[in-house]
Amino acid sequence: MTRPFKVLGIQQIAIGGPSKEKLRTLWVEKFGLEITSTFVSERENVDEDICAMGTGPFKVEVDLMQPLDPEKKPAVHTTPLNHVGLWIDDLPKAVEWLSANGVRFAPGGIRKGAAGFDITFLHPKGNDEFPIGGEGVLIELVQAPPEVVAAFAKLAAQ
Repeated sequence: MTRPFKVLGIQQIAIGGPSKEKLRTLWVEKFGLEITSTFVSERENVDEDICAMGTGPFKVEVDLMQPLDPEKKPAVHTTPLNHVGLWIDDLPKAVEWLSANGVRFAPGGIRKGAAGFDITFLHPKGNDEFPIGGEGVLIELVQAPPEVVAAFAKLAAQ
């Protein structure tokens, strides 16, 4: 049977936590994403910052969500998310800078991942030494190969 559609890329990732402030510390302050809009819904029990990563057809929406009432459903702050993978243009420099700026990494360091790219993981939780973690989300940083770096660079130059 022929599939009537194609998966083209990541459109969005939604990350919930008890506090958007902590989520913004990593995603906006450390990763440099821009908050493009906000969304608040009593019905969906959510107060959400909508961020942008990339531009044009490569743009990915990253929604940072906290509940309006932590006791009500849906519980946007407790929805599990295994991990999110992010292309990185210079993984060693990213790890060095993020570590120097309080971001905690999971054990294992930079290593080859399942797809053959160099990878490392941000720990889901901060600690005393490195207070910034993924706020419950495991985040994989992936070294982008030259062709991916070039495609994003070409797009940025337009």
